[in-house]
Amino acid sequence: MLKKILVPLDGSKLAECILPYVEELVEKHVAEEVVLLSVTERVQGFRLIEDMGSPTEERLAPEAVGKMERQALKYLDRIAKRLEGKGIKITKEVPLGDPAREIIIYAEVKGCDLIIMASHGRGGPSRWLQGSVADKVFKSVRVPVMMIRAPGCEVSK
Repeated sequence: MLKKILVPLDGSKLAECILPYVEELVEKHVAEEVVLLSVTERVQGFRLIEDMGSPTEERLAPEAVGKMERQALKYLDRIAKRLEGKGIKITKEVPLGDPAREIIIYAEVKGCDLIIMASHGRGGPSRWLQGSVADKVFKSVRVPVMMIRAPGCEVSK
């Protein structure tokens, strides 16, 4: 039995096509817990500050803005509510950084037994130009990966 399944989601319907597979694994008592993970990039903003020595000298200071994190958490809350309604134990995580890297780190550090993720099914130049989070995770992680090709996606040649 698997204790923890990691389910990376990016907010797209394509990524959500894996949810029926996740539900089935849990219904068949193959897994105990599902971790919904949505990686967001750090958004850098600026805020106006005044120099303590002279209130007339104003300048901008860098400041991280959490809007993307809040949106990702709200999205995961919606997905979690649906799954929890089916009796599935859910954990939600919203790390900041490069999606492939953060998925790999989370899976390995937190002891995930399986990663289930969707793929566009791209190959050749399309994959080279656009990159593939699923491909990077698959090639780099030491945790088993179940890759589901989303319905309607093109077939790799």
